[in-house]
Amino acid sequence: LSVIKSKGTQALSVDKFKKAIQDDVIILDTRHATVFTQGFIPGSIFIGLEGRFAEWAGNLLPFDKKILLVTEPGKEEESIIRLSRVGFEKMEGYLKGGFEAWKKAGEKIDLVIDVEPGELLMDIPHDPNLLIVDVRKEVEFADGHLADAVNLPLDEMTDVVHLAQFEDNQNLYVHCAGGYRSVIAASLLKKEGIHNLRNVLGGWNKIKEQEKVKIVKEASVLN
Repeated sequence: LSVIKSKGTQALSVDKFKKAIQDDVIILDTRHATVFTQGFIPGSIFIGLEGRFAEWAGNLLPFDKKILLVTEPGKEEESIIRLSRVGFEKMEGYLKGGFEAWKKAGEKIDLVIDVEPGELLMDIPHDPNLLIVDVRKEVEFADGHLADAVNLPLDEMTDVVHLAQFEDNQNLYVHCAGGYRSVIAASLLKKEGIHNLRNVLGGWNKIKEQEKVKIVKEASVLN
């Protein structure tokens, strides 16, 4: 662990970080979901420390690629330790000063547009290209979802074939149960070049509380 930590705990300047990105690396951003969507380094994968962090990292990230970290200042070591516990050994350092340093240096940034559940429900009747992408598990989806929603469970999103099903003209509205998995999903979609998307804040927990929401269930899966 000490060897992993010593390399992983290297603080990289913005310039060094940029150079390191030119290799085939994963930029892993472990900040909070609501902070990530407001701005991040293009191509980053989001998996926030606030959720089932190590489990999702183990499910979604390859173990054989180098990882560069972007964390909240002071959370570098926690990110490294939790990753190393599930078998990640190729951590190459973290961005010194975090995302703020990147922004201050005037580097390119990306973001995810957040929308309230009410906005989604208002847009549905008026946008023929709108597609709801529900990234919860199949049983969660079966227990109640929006009409015409597509179920693409987050743990299946490492398969690029699943991501290739979307058309350029579709407006994707991505949601999960509470708003953590949907941000991971949005970052994976963006990494594959699918940028026409929105993240629904509060996920299904908030969507189902809306007035006039039509909920569909799949009895066959639940039995």
